[in-house]
Amino acid sequence: MGAPDPQLRIAHLECELQWAQLKIQVLEERLRQQRTRMLGPQSETLSNLQLELLADEEPGATADEVEAEARREPVAKMPPRERKPHPGRERLPEHLPRVEKVLCCQEQTCTCCGRETSVIGYDVSEQLDVEPARYLVRVIKRKKRACRGCEQGTVMIAPLNPRIVEKGLASDAVVIDTVVSKYCDHLPLYRQAAILEREAGLEIGRATLDGCVMRVGELLQPVITAMRKDLLNASYLQADETTVPVQMHDGRGSNHEAYLFTSIPCSIAPTQPE
Repeated sequence: MGAPDPQLRIAHLECELQWAQLKIQVLEERLRQQRTRMLGPQSETLSNLQLELLADEEPGATADEVEAEARREPVAKMPPRERKPHPGRERLPEHLPRVEKVLCCQEQTCTCCGRETSVIGYDVSEQLDVEPARYLVRVIKRKKRACRGCEQGTVMIAPLNPRIVEKGLASDAVVIDTVVSKYCDHLPLYRQAAILEREAGLEIGRATLDGCVMRVGELLQPVITAMRKDLLNASYLQADETTVPVQMHDGRGSNHEAYLFTSIPCSIAPTQPE
């Protein structure tokens, strides 16, 4: 027999190497699937390196660690937490007025003998109720008086009470409610106008409501002056220029950047940095 052909030998080894590589890939895939099943479905997104780290066994404890753990004093159990009794339903405030409503029984005769039954008591329960705002038109009639006995014919008329907005449609109660809703409940004027139209069927423009608010601001000018004087008398004044977005009425679609100035007077001068 002659010597084997080197070319055939190389081709045979390359074929065996290719089959070995394919077998290694199959075994690695089986190992990965087995680790995935062992470590839970959440490990499907982990890489092979992460799976290997999770699959590694933790080192065992030494004899010294076991002996030290055995000598350790047992942990005292925490006493059970004392549970407070439920306070029950909170009672409605006493200052709210009570309006009673009596519900009568549908049947007022005994089902056994047919005689009329007597009231032996009431089962009382309370619930919070509300009466929606009721809008009305307050008509002010001022008496006019004149003397019929003299020739001058002097006419007297009752004076009007002072109002926040003179000759305005809104009463003082409406103006106060508008200001409280705007600054305490953060209800914009356009929403208040929509509420008036829905509840009272009255169309009042935002310009009218804005005029009421501006009038209140004018009446508060003495308070503002006193606050300004108190601020300027302080030896140290802090100011926070907070920016707020303000909607524009020209339909530009973007808000205007405005400033909300908040000043805090202090009687101690600031410490100079060293």
